[in-house]
Amino acid sequence: MASPARPLLTWTTVVPVVAIVVMVFTFGRELPVPLVVLVAVVLAGSVLAAVHHAEVVAHRVGEPFGSLVLAVAVTVIEVALIVTLTASGGEGAPELARDTVFAAVMITSNGIVGLSLMVASVRHGLAVFNAEGTGAALATVATLSGLTLVLPTFTTSRPGPEFSPAQLAFAAVASLLLYGAFVLTQTVRHRDFFLPVPVGAGASGPAGRPVHRTAAGDDAPAAEPGSEREVADRGDDEDDHAPPPTNRATLLSLALLLVSLVAVVGLAKVESPAIESGVAAVGFPQSFVGVVIALLVLAPETLAAVRAARRNRVQISMNLAYGSAMASIGLTIPVIAAASAWLDGPLNLGLGPTQLVLLVLTVAVSALTVVPGRATRLQAAVHLTLLAAFVFLAASP
Repeated sequence: MASPARPLLTWTTVVPVVAIVVMVFTFGRELPVPLVVLVAVVLAGSVLAAVHHAEVVAHRVGEPFGSLVLAVAVTVIEVALIVTLTASGGEGAPELARDTVFAAVMITSNGIVGLSLMVASVRHGLAVFNAEGTGAALATVATLSGLTLVLPTFTTSRPGPEFSPAQLAFAAVASLLLYGAFVLTQTVRHRDFFLPVPVGAGASGPAGRPVHRTAAGDDAPAAEPGSEREVADRGDDEDDHAPPPTNRATLLSLALLLVSLVAVVGLAKVESPAIESGVAAVGFPQSFVGVVIALLVLAPETLAAVRAARRNRVQISMNLAYGSAMASIGLTIPVIAAASAWLDGPLNLGLGPTQLVLLVLTVAVSALTVVPGRATRLQAAVHLTLLAAFVFLAASP
């Protein structure tokens, strides 16, 4: 069955083009307040457009390739932004890569995971995902974080939280190889570990009626035909089984996804002077700018993950969360390591004591969340609390 033709001139096709035009005319300029607000509105529209086109591509290529496309596309552009800002120098440049990567790990592992688990558990009673695939992803994130963000704090070849050139080269190669090994596992050898888990599959209630899982993990009869829950579930199922887009529509969405992501990062850079001024005005440390920029850049993954959780596809949310964290480390560190040959000044990658505590807590709590393969609102609340602690301590160290 062919998918119905879609009009070309929709807001999802117009907004990315408008955003690029706005970025070109505002990039590198000092903007008055009205234009800063306008750029923020266009930035929000670009995020929404990116999520839409990512979902179109994901529907065509299937999981886990769809999640991988969005995570890698965002991270590649994020890396370009980090290198550009680091090369420009200024206060906080030596720690910019560390602050941005650590913020990405905390936002994905606690923010995206926590929001997804909360939405799924509130809407469907229980958030169910594949423990094998999610556990492998978490282990990879923890190893990458330890190699690149923890070890520099304790090595002795260089003073301060800095790798020697040989150590930095080893961390870069190890990060790239480990990320490549994970992608191979996710997309080829064990792809089934990263596919959504059917909730209550094979279970049946009285007279053969299907059942749903309650928050306590018990079987409950399916919703009555015509009820609000039944309509919502049927709508999700119809969305999952809708005919995939054509090759032409997929290529168009892929191109517009890249355009949207370029616009998101470019407009975030345009907004960065206003963000820096706002951060300084309220007395926050300069490193908080990296947190705000990471929040903006990761907005497409966050929205896509929450929408997947709403459809009870929590595994897709987990793929996006941990995939983005891995891509952020596995792609950023090698590029920064290569760029350090011509970048002036030190490259401080090691975390401070407060950040180390938050990272250890995140890894421990994430392991306890992932191992059972299902989670409730309590686990979601724990992750969101850790995210709140990270943001609060970044603003008030």
